[in-house]
Amino acid sequence: MNDLAGKHIVLGMTGGIACYKAADLCRALVKAGATVQVVMTEAATQFITPVTMQALSNRPVYTSQWDQREANSMAHINLSRQAHAILIAPCSADFMAKLLHGRADDLLSLMCLARPMESVPLLLAPAMNREMWAHPATQRNVEQLRADGCTVLDVGSGEQACGETGDGRMLESHELLEDLIAFFQPKRLRGQHVLVTAGPTYEAIDPVRGITNLSSGKMGFAVARAAHEAGAQVTLVAGPVALATPRGVRRVDVKSAQEMLQASVESAPSASIFIAAAAVADWRPQQSAAQKIKKDGSGQPPELGFVENPDILATLAQSPRAASGALYCVGFAAESHDLLEHATAKRIKKRVPLLVGNIGPATFGQDDNALLLVDAAGAQELARNTKIALARQLIAEIATRVTIHTAPAP
Repeated sequence: MNDLAGKHIVLGMTGGIACYKAADLCRALVKAGATVQVVMTEAATQFITPVTMQALSNRPVYTSQWDQREANSMAHINLSRQAHAILIAPCSADFMAKLLHGRADDLLSLMCLARPMESVPLLLAPAMNREMWAHPATQRNVEQLRADGCTVLDVGSGEQACGETGDGRMLESHELLEDLIAFFQPKRLRGQHVLVTAGPTYEAIDPVRGITNLSSGKMGFAVARAAHEAGAQVTLVAGPVALATPRGVRRVDVKSAQEMLQASVESAPSASIFIAAAAVADWRPQQSAAQKIKKDGSGQPPELGFVENPDILATLAQSPRAASGALYCVGFAAESHDLLEHATAKRIKKRVPLLVGNIGPATFGQDDNALLLVDAAGAQELARNTKIALARQLIAEIATRVTIHTAPAP
């Protein structure tokens, strides 16, 4: 995907062992479609060479204000004016202190100070020892830098190069990439709390067997990611899937439909939008055997009684908060045929303002999808695309509808 196509990123690097991660980050930014201009401090060159970063960025690396390639000797001006954003990764404790006080004694700090603040955002990816990160001076600096308009990203936790363990590690390259992509997304749902269900449910027959379906959870996880990118607080109730939690999303893992209902009901009171993207099993065994069911030699399977599972979407869509307009509900319908007919009928039956239909066999486990949005006004097709691209389109549609739905009466 070219999530950063057309973006020009200045990647600033300060002294720290995390410079090795910046190499992978640079490569990831280029793969995402961005052009990358690397600017390194002298300390950074002690950890990784400019030659390495030049090879990865396909552009000359700048290390000095007095670089003779700039005819006007104003690299700090020329480089900053071309950028859509400046990302300092790694950003050392020393460099954060320098930014805080407006010191500008090298090219990178000069460039940060001289950038047009209204059009060139500054993002910082801290990287330091756990004691340095926890020090009151560092925390004061972080707070003031954010107050000054900088975006200070999170730090990771774990083993550090010094041998200690704790907070202060620079985020991994894929995490920084996801954060940067999210930074550029329109914040259409700022102030909203979005509750998303995703993945299949698993209904136990005995301790080793159960009923489930082919849902991978990829569409629901993409929706959760897109909602977070749009500025929302997001709670993701996930069935049994092998997917990483999207950045910034609170995840609640469940197995059965009953567990998913309970988790959804518990999170719903604080939510303003509910998106039911999970493929919930319609039935479950009437009883789950305590031990593995053995063959009895008759050649016949054991008799299994089934009961209907609770309808999570209908339960929340018909709640008092939904009826009052405080909870906007969106359903998903995975069908095998006659999508428009079935999706329209499901929207009316579940009493939801928006129903998203797709053909299950054509999307389960895949990285792409095609969606059909059905509301009271009719149907709208979203052409086949990657699931994250479709999720962003869906979130944009929901944001428009929620704005209308929650707007005060004239």
